[in-house]
Amino acid sequence: MADAAIEIDGLRKSYGRFEAVRGLSLQVREGEIFAFLGPNGAGKTTTVEILEGFRKRDAGDVAVLGIDPERGDRGWRSRIGIVLQEGQAQPELTVRETLALWAAYYPRPRPIEETIELAGLQDKAGDRVARLSGGQRRRLDVALALIGDPDLVFLDEPTTGFDPVARRAAWKVIAGLRDLGKTVFLTTHYLDEAQELADRVAIVKDGVIVAEGAPRDLAGPGQQETEIAFVAPAGVALGSLPGGAAATVGDDGRARLRTQMPTRLLAELCGWAAQSGIELERLEVTRPTLEDIYLELVRDPGSEPQEAGAPAS
Repeated sequence: MADAAIEIDGLRKSYGRFEAVRGLSLQVREGEIFAFLGPNGAGKTTTVEILEGFRKRDAGDVAVLGIDPERGDRGWRSRIGIVLQEGQAQPELTVRETLALWAAYYPRPRPIEETIELAGLQDKAGDRVARLSGGQRRRLDVALALIGDPDLVFLDEPTTGFDPVARRAAWKVIAGLRDLGKTVFLTTHYLDEAQELADRVAIVKDGVIVAEGAPRDLAGPGQQETEIAFVAPAGVALGSLPGGAAATVGDDGRARLRTQMPTRLLAELCGWAAQSGIELERLEVTRPTLEDIYLELVRDPGSEPQEAGAPAS
């Protein structure tokens, strides 16, 4: 894969007798936002730390920007930006001073004022870090990851604790990285975030990938069907409706039909209702969301084990 920013083949990592990553393989293309999803203990943190060069693997081949992370030198590290769950900026420095300090660590840093603008911190450039809100500090974390002008950015739970307005603002900044030609490797527990931002996602469970693809195309067991819901007309038996024999009625009183051919079934239902002079109230057509698919794929009747010797992810 000539345009791959990340290539993993048969990755394995154990902690004692517990195998956290079990033969995991994936590829991340240059210039895409790739979301890596999974419950705590699934192997996400271990995989990401291996990709970042902070943890050694037991087996498998890994290339990040064409280099094995275990042999990555300073030049390789300068091409990677990392946004951790908690930033480490000095509280007594201003935003501009902080970026100037970090810029000195890189051979070809991005201009400071340009980076401030990319992160949406123009109005806070002269403020001390200690005075920033949680959302503003997270923007600073992103700015620090970008100051070295990296080719690849790792974002670890970038909007945890944000209010809805701050989350949307952060999403705009992250989506802008794609426009800059950056590759983004995103881990998040917010499924709507992954659905909004990611070009492709991988769902990992028990150390292996159980689904991979574009969010709109992803499907789990039983999740290929579209659902048509409506309030059944009074006095009309569900069995007399097109497809009604397979309908179920939810707690909200609406009848639900699942189908792999929604256009045809919806046309039949609406045609029947029009001929009968009946309104199908609260009619709604929905496809499974990424969250629906994720929950079905990772559902486990037992508890998920934590990765021994590694933080939960």
